[in-house]
Amino acid sequence: MNRRHLLLSVGLAAVGLAPHKAAAETFEVVHSDEEWRKLLSPEAYSVLRKEGTEYPYTSPLEQEHRKGTFACAGCGQALFASETKFDSGTGWPSFYQPIRPEVVGTRIDGALMMTRTEVHCARCGGHLGHVFEDGPPPTGLRYCMNGVAMTFTPET
Repeated sequence: MNRRHLLLSVGLAAVGLAPHKAAAETFEVVHSDEEWRKLLSPEAYSVLRKEGTEYPYTSPLEQEHRKGTFACAGCGQALFASETKFDSGTGWPSFYQPIRPEVVGTRIDGALMMTRTEVHCARCGGHLGHVFEDGPPPTGLRYCMNGVAMTFTPET
């Protein structure tokens, strides 16, 4: 890799446009890049497939307080129960645990010159957000998710 490519890669990663890192993993739901672009809104595509981040306080899911389930906008897999949602004050929907540990995957994210733990859908590899160790009991975790990467289905 030459210097120009290195700088370009760092710059693209910083703005969330680097190629999706999940490519080396195998997922149950797989689509071509063209298919993902057709299936998702431009905003959801940017977050789920290119690891972008939505602006804080812009997601309607941040204000969603009904009982129900938050699912991956890419494949529909149930991810978080409303009972685990809390107001983190960060501007993104936050949860202290997924519905089941196996519905999400994690990996180290070194973009933006810091080390964070990236969270993705274990079924389709879609980028959801990051998890931090500053959440409430009982887990002490804060799954800080992009609302555009999820859908909400209220209980009936």
